[in-house]
Amino acid sequence: MSNVTSTLSMQKAYFATGATKDISFRKQALTNVRKAIQKNEKKIIDALHHDLNKSEAEAFSTEIGILYSEIDFILKHIDEWAKKKKVKTAVTHVGSSSYIYPQPYGVALIISPWNYPFQLAIAPLIGAIAAGNCAVIKPSELTPETSATVKQLISETFDEDYITVIEGAVETNQALLAENFDYIFFTGSVPVGKIVMEAAAKHLTPVTLELGGKSPAIVDKDANLELAAKRIAWGKFTNAGQTCVAPDYLYVHSDIKASFLSALKQEVQTMYGEHPIENKDFVKIVNEKHFDRLSPFLSNGDTKSGGKLDRQLLKIEPTLLTNISWNDPVMEGEIFGPILPILEYQDIEEVITGIQNHPNPLAFYFFSENDHLAEKMIEELSFGGGCINDTLYHLASPYLPFGGVGNSGMGAYHGKDSFLTFSHQESVLKQTTKFDIPIRYPHVKNALKLMKRFLK
Repeated sequence: MSNVTSTLSMQKAYFATGATKDISFRKQALTNVRKAIQKNEKKIIDALHHDLNKSEAEAFSTEIGILYSEIDFILKHIDEWAKKKKVKTAVTHVGSSSYIYPQPYGVALIISPWNYPFQLAIAPLIGAIAAGNCAVIKPSELTPETSATVKQLISETFDEDYITVIEGAVETNQALLAENFDYIFFTGSVPVGKIVMEAAAKHLTPVTLELGGKSPAIVDKDANLELAAKRIAWGKFTNAGQTCVAPDYLYVHSDIKASFLSALKQEVQTMYGEHPIENKDFVKIVNEKHFDRLSPFLSNGDTKSGGKLDRQLLKIEPTLLTNISWNDPVMEGEIFGPILPILEYQDIEEVITGIQNHPNPLAFYFFSENDHLAEKMIEELSFGGGCINDTLYHLASPYLPFGGVGNSGMGAYHGKDSFLTFSHQESVLKQTTKFDIPIRYPHVKNALKLMKRFLK
């Protein structure tokens, strides 16, 4: 696609002018993003409602408000993060001084997903801007209204030689990935993440991959059951479960299983009513393909609650499945929908083994009043990030890096980590010319002997 090649060439030329490296330029650009979001709030909310049936409250809290907080946090700290930093110099380098210069990569490609189509397009952009890069955003074609809104917002705010949006489907992604970008930031599924990484490898382009996986929630026997039920119901069924860090499945201690499931069922009903499909604010499944992928899971195990669906509305009730094992189809891959399979356990070692035998999850949630046991779980399990006695909340803190590990992704962002992700830490040693240390030169007499004495 010639427009992709020309856009990249144009942005590389603009980056070469050095304009984006100026801190005041970056701060103004971030401020302009914030103003543009404020100006277009209603349009963004309407687009999210059209594409995913998100309510105004859910759209603001999960897609818009979090961006305001991110921009404000970065504006507060960018002067400190962006300046060169003097660091200690080794004794072997006497006479010199050492510095780290945070430098932008150049032109970043941001490929965003459909589940949080506004937030996950703009959040990486904030980091790219803060670090001094130009950027091309490729939004998801599965949420066309939001994609068009992102394009309009960006085109009205920035010149395309600095930041632009390129819409399209698979062929557009392929064309973009064939180009030699300076950085690629991808949010999406594991299979597509592998394709992105393979394409990046051809140009040795650094990447951040924000992927997914089966994220467990565990409710131990001493947990606060009512609070655990409320927080798990919220974390699982927000956005109809179409959240990369949603609890994908649940381990419940057999001693409290009955009472906990009763509390969980009640919380779901409190949040979404007795007939969630009729709830005008309950999010729909993004398209028929994903609806048809999810529907067969409803026949797995026994339905504790929910289970109804409406293909015309693309809605599936929040559903709790019991009598589930790792052999059921619903446990084979990430669900990414409002279906929660529930396993029970008696010994916590069963849980640890079950999780360890599968790819590293993006998130991990443990509910217990036992701090020692919580620390044991954190130490023995590998996951991207998570919460003790909560769900999802860790990703909203600018002080915590958000990202995966192993199969759930690589790299992290949010807050300072967004700045660091899109920055190369350039190391520079400034050497004195007032004197020279002769022993490093091989022709100097006794150089090796003196070097060994000095370095041992």
